[in-house]
Amino acid sequence: MIDYVVKLTQDATKVRKDDHEKLRAAGFEDQAILQITLIASWFNYINRVADALGVGREP
Repeated sequence: MIDYVVKLTQDATKVRKDDHEKLRAAGFEDQAILQITLIASWFNYINRVADALGVGREP
């Protein structure tokens, strides 16, 4: 799961069917794969918005 999330975070266009197959082989069902993808994507989105707005940085 961690390898998948790292790949998703670094470049989501590189995620392929075999990445999902590896998750299934590790015991994750499709609903769990969707949840992992949504949560990681949401955190990536929120962090990018915060970075763009300077949230948490010193003025």
